[in-house]
Amino acid sequence: MRRLLARRMKFHLFGAFFVSVGCAALYKFGVADPRKRAYAEFYKNYDPMKDFEAMRAAGVFESAPPK
Repeated sequence: MRRLLARRMKFHLFGAFFVSVGCAALYKFGVADPRKRAYAEFYKNYDPMKDFEAMRAAGVFESAPPK
C-alpha cells in the first residue's frame, strides 16, 4: 500500500486532463464552429436597412413612425 495515493493521483490527473481536452475539442467542433458558420452565413446576405424599414413599417420604433 505504499505510494498508493501517488499512483492513483497520477492516473486520475492524466485521465482528467484527457477528458477535459476531449470536452473542449467536442465543444469547439460541435458548437463553436457551427455557430460561427451560421453567423457568417446570416450576415453574408443581411441588409440592415431592409430590416430597419420592415421594422419601421411594422411600427416597432417610437422615434421612427411608419411611412
